[in-house]
Amino acid sequence: MIKIGIIGAGAIASVHTDSYGRLREEAKIVAVCDTFRQKAESLIAEKALEATAYDDYEKLLADPEIDAISICLPPVAHCSVAVKALQRGKHVLVEKPMASSLEECDQMIEASRASGKILSVVSQNRFKTPVARLKKMLESGDLGKVLYANFESLWWRGQVYYDLWWRGTWAQESGGCFISHGVHYLDLMHMLFGMPKRVQATMTNVGHDNSECEDLGFAVFDYGDKLIHFTCSLVSHGERQSITVEGERGSIGIPWTVSASRALPNGFPQDDTAEMERLEQAYHAIPELALEGHDAQISDFLRAIENGTPATIDGAEGKKTLELVMGIYKSAVLERPVEFPIAVGDAFYHKETMTAAMPKYHEKKKSVDNFSTSKITLGRNLGR
Repeated sequence: MIKIGIIGAGAIASVHTDSYGRLREEAKIVAVCDTFRQKAESLIAEKALEATAYDDYEKLLADPEIDAISICLPPVAHCSVAVKALQRGKHVLVEKPMASSLEECDQMIEASRASGKILSVVSQNRFKTPVARLKKMLESGDLGKVLYANFESLWWRGQVYYDLWWRGTWAQESGGCFISHGVHYLDLMHMLFGMPKRVQATMTNVGHDNSECEDLGFAVFDYGDKLIHFTCSLVSHGERQSITVEGERGSIGIPWTVSASRALPNGFPQDDTAEMERLEQAYHAIPELALEGHDAQISDFLRAIENGTPATIDGAEGKKTLELVMGIYKSAVLERPVEFPIAVGDAFYHKETMTAAMPKYHEKKKSVDNFSTSKITLGRNLGR
């Protein structure tokens, strides 16, 4: 039985506790920590946990019985807590984004290497059946050559969302919609297609005047043989999130859509129903995953601990997603294309120089320590 400590008792902590609870034969939560001790106590009571409440994570890390921790804290704290936990012999699962900078990512990766302990970064959408099916079809060449893809990371957040003390600041949240929400679909992009050669991006803030950071942006990723267009928004009613991949033989997407065309004698299109049926059958022939989302990723994390093997999404994978974000920010600020990888020593490798370079769209004037409710939504179902 792997004994777990939860550090940070905010909204996402409930998702972790529920997933560990469904995997109770493999793990048990024995401690919850939050600087607001009452939040830790409330989470323990709400989930009926047999756990100790802490208001100092150092005390939690000092408990020799705890094998692993879930970090459910604001991004600015991810690196420092993860490094200390790894150095003290704890395995670490850290929420997205992995850290506030690429430099911090490397510090976490090195701490994992030196300690021999598992470091995994939450990317729960990789563990969804539609994503697994799409990846399998791309690997099988069902579309032929991929020509381009379109990712829409569309979310909606009210003005009050940014009243929470750490949100909407470059220093604490490390960015706006790209790092807080688009990170999910950027992770899926590099899972499906790998890392691009370069990016050109633009961004702004059109709807949240209590945030320094962006709430809308567009990026075009150049892979050499294809382009990928990426939209990231916090002002999109309905949150219609989607992925569309256009290939030589047809088009498929998440939520599941399929289309295919063949040319009339004059070059105009008509539906290729046979090809559409082939793609439909190929998609649905791929089995559904036994576990999905946080349940599947936490199960993967626990299995890595038990077997002494790397987690599917380790520190190196988590860093790639943040590198995409930093490339977007650098391109938007410099108003030109940016090449990957971002080198050590680049201004957008370090937190301080990145923060200094970023525009402040608005001054954050309102700040609260907590909301009255910690309930959150995790975005639209990816569809079957």
